[in-house]
Amino acid sequence: MNKNEKAEIIAEAKELIQNSTAVFLTDYSNISVADITELRNQFRKDGVKYKVFKNTLFKRALAESGKFEKLAEHLEGMTGFAFASTNPVAPAKIIKKFNDTSQKFALKACYIETQYYDGSKLNQLASLPSKDELIAGIIGSLNSPASGIVGSISAVIRDLVSVIDEVSKKKAA
Repeated sequence: MNKNEKAEIIAEAKELIQNSTAVFLTDYSNISVADITELRNQFRKDGVKYKVFKNTLFKRALAESGKFEKLAEHLEGMTGFAFASTNPVAPAKIIKKFNDTSQKFALKACYIETQYYDGSKLNQLASLPSKDELIAGIIGSLNSPASGIVGSISAVIRDLVSVIDEVSKKKAA
């Protein structure tokens, strides 16, 4: 590989790092081509980019970007890189699901936003709700008191109408 090719790869990796809210390092040493293709498809469905770079080139991209520096400690062996920009916990969910079925794909380390996690935190990361799920839960919590008030007012009016109806039936009889 000549200098220009290396510079292009470093620039691509640096751009992915800069535009990502989460970067996951995976060990794909025991995976077949069919399995990695399936994984890439799952990543793509969730808007995650999965790439493989030479560790030395990725280390240079990390240094140039100034983000996620602690990941450089884990750049040994066969390393795949998952970049998430919209849903930062999506890669953890996909990695855990695949790891549970095959035990061949492992998380080395990751950064979500500015927080570093090592590979042992995979189960905790995979159980986190996505941003959309969190927002929906918060909105539901905010909306529930209002719907409770509306339900209470409706019940009072309904009861009042029933009482008036019963009184009118008694007077008519």
